Amino acid sequence: MRVARIRTDDGVVSGSYDDGIVTVGIEQYEVGDDAELLAPCGPSALYCVGRNYAATLDQMDYDVPDRPDWFIKPPVSVLDPGAPIEYPDWTDELTYAGELAAVIDRECSDVAETDVPDVVRGYTILNDLDALDQPGRTARKAFDGSGPLGPWIETDIDPTDLDMTTHVGGELRQEANTGQMLFSPAEVVSFLSERYTFQPGDVVSFGSPANPGVVEPGDEVAVWYEGIGTLTNRVVSER
Repeated sequence: MRVARIRTDDGVVSGSYDDGIVTVGIEQYEVGDDAELLAPCGPSALYCVGRNYAATLDQMDYDVPDRPDWFIKPPVSVLDPGAPIEYPDWTDELTYAGELAAVIDRECSDVAETDVPDVVRGYTILNDLDALDQPGRTARKAFDGSGPLGPWIETDIDPTDLDMTTHVGGELRQEANTGQMLFSPAEVVSFLSERYTFQPGDVVSFGSPANPGVVEPGDEVAVWYEGIGTLTNRVVSER
């Protein structure tokens, strides 16, 4: 099932999504008509793993980590699907990275790998934007709107063997399969849960395949994951 979060005249609600219609109880809302599609959750934090694909390590000349390598984006990083990505005026090197992400379903910590499916609501897509010319990961990655998220949560999917692509301006930039991850989604969630108490709606992303690259104002970035859908946002000059 796909679970979407929308803004309506009745407020922000979540419901099942099917072909542009979100059903909430007995009510139905048409996205783009009487509902606006929002990021599918409101996380207290986004826990983002890097260096999780061997091809990416080779491309970036990184060492192979012996455990997941991560950073944190704050809630203000979340950007709705379809919303414009505002190119910050303090960077000249903004990059995309199409990532699979889990959405946590309940408060939890110290989760065994075998129990991860019980604490994950489902999977969605994160575009991990990075101002690559800034000093340090926090400056590069933890700014307003640096985490386009969505378009919805798929609750019935095996995350370990999914094809993905990223297109920028219609050009194929990334193509991979989640089976190429060094650390599986279950390993990552379990590892991080030893250090953090996850809250409902928190996001854990699993790293970018090879070929993350720069974007410019006017570029449309479309990240597709098999069985989930496509997260699309267009880059614009900062207002």
